[in-house]
Amino acid sequence: MSTSQNKIKMSGCVVTYNNAPIISECIESILEWTKNLDFTLYISDNNSTDGTVELVRRKFPEIIILENEKNAGFGEGHNRVIKKLDSKYHFVINPDILVTQDVFGPMVDYLEFHKDVAMITPKILNDDGTEQLLPKRNPTIRYVIISKLRPFKHYRQIYTRELEKLDKPTTVDFCTGCFFGIRTSVFKRLKGFDKRYFMYMEDADLSRMVRRRYQIIFYPEVFVYHKWSRENTRSIKGIARWFKSMVKYFMKWGWEF
Repeated sequence: MSTSQNKIKMSGCVVTYNNAPIISECIESILEWTKNLDFTLYISDNNSTDGTVELVRRKFPEIIILENEKNAGFGEGHNRVIKKLDSKYHFVINPDILVTQDVFGPMVDYLEFHKDVAMITPKILNDDGTEQLLPKRNPTIRYVIISKLRPFKHYRQIYTRELEKLDKPTTVDFCTGCFFGIRTSVFKRLKGFDKRYFMYMEDADLSRMVRRRYQIIFYPEVFVYHKWSRENTRSIKGIARWFKSMVKYFMKWGWEF
């Protein structure tokens, strides 16, 4: 870790909604790997009813908690913290993320030395150590819809750039919302995520906004674990949310095939 990182002000936000069973492990891992950094962690709680806020307040009194009056969604939950930020770099973190190494320092170092880059995401791993093949290209009809049909599964491979050897920092179109770093000044200028998305596609939307002026980097030299359950897309309600967000995205950016 470079000594300069100790002086760089960083922040991170985890949006929670009934995450009491998993939030402690996430927070403990973040605090462990930021204890030598100037790092402020925020919890933006979307009106949990399972004791999430009480648990966090009891176990982690040093964390700043924002209690939202309603569940306005993933993006808006993260947006609630923007006015409080005085950091140079900010991290958007899912409650099901586990940090097991110094990811914040190397990613911030990269941003420090590459002024044309505004967003950066590490390699995202499953519990078993395999890589989660997340989108790295802009969503299109073929990638998002047609790729779900069995004869066209190869479109998913193109979407995630699965067949490419991405073992060095690489420019990408799409930055996953489960864990990324962004220049706080850029996040503030864009006013965060588009709040019209309750859940899904807000990360693709923000990526496109950022790429109007800056690059986005996939940084595979460090990694985090993502305990991804996909519960939201296994219910009718979750599928409906995904579909609504997809339509909003394509209405905004065009129905590209």
